[in-house]
Amino acid sequence: MKKYTDPFRVTNGSDFRLRDFDPGDTLGLKMGKQEAAQLLDRGSEWLAMEQDILYAQDSWALLLVFQALDAAGKDGTIKHVMSRVNPQGCDVVSFKQPSNKEISHDFLWRYAKNIPERGRIGIFNRSYYEEVLVVRVHPELLDAQKIPPRFVGKNVWEERLADIARFENYLMRQGVVVLKFYLNLSYEEQKKRFMRRLDKPEKNWKFSASDVRERRYWKDYMQAYDDAIRATASVEAPWFVVPADNKWFTRLVVAAAIVEAVEKLDLTYPKITPEKMKNLAAARQELEAEGTDTRKRREEQK
Repeated sequence: MKKYTDPFRVTNGSDFRLRDFDPGDTLGLKMGKQEAAQLLDRGSEWLAMEQDILYAQDSWALLLVFQALDAAGKDGTIKHVMSRVNPQGCDVVSFKQPSNKEISHDFLWRYAKNIPERGRIGIFNRSYYEEVLVVRVHPELLDAQKIPPRFVGKNVWEERLADIARFENYLMRQGVVVLKFYLNLSYEEQKKRFMRRLDKPEKNWKFSASDVRERRYWKDYMQAYDDAIRATASVEAPWFVVPADNKWFTRLVVAAAIVEAVEKLDLTYPKITPEKMKNLAAARQELEAEGTDTRKRREEQK
């Protein structure tokens, strides 16, 4: 798994530059859709087994953060990678435009209240990083947050990034494993995917005129992502800058990163106490006796 994850893992952002990562990289792998799907299926099955232990142990939680520009494949990646996971132990939250109530709180409030419980996997389809990405690119959104002017100075983005880094460190110390994925889509591939959405009637619903408008701010978003990853990458809450031009490879990298992180927890099923063992033995005896009583009743009826 390290072969698929190490080239894209960022744990120290001091020298990070987004332009050093190729959106079309596949580590030289060449495989057909069917072969890639089979490999992903094995990874998803592996993840499902680990999730079962995670849920039973009820000690750790896993938070998966997905960030990307439009058409990078967040929804599809989440769907395929988590296809075998028990939905009862998993929550997906998609953060859209904040409500009036959410705007009336601090910028982390609506995200903090959706952190997964122990034993569960939480998925943020977009996250608190929007507060230093889209809000940074469109500063009028910051004005709408009603923050006292004295706290909105020239260092506001650095301060928010520092708050996010401390928040993730806090989560780690509470037993929440944080993995962050930036699906690194190229400018050219985004255009191709937009065109396919326009060309295919069944995909028209996915397209919005705002997608093209946001494309005009590409360079601004790249700078914002550069700064965000540089300021918040850590060993405890790593970023994975995942190549997104080839969807099959994107999904393999994400699956490998998740399985690798959960395996490091060295999870085990809870040990049964002697008292619990006695209760189980008593339950077995009762069920076995129930079977004997049923046979006796059937014989009497004959």
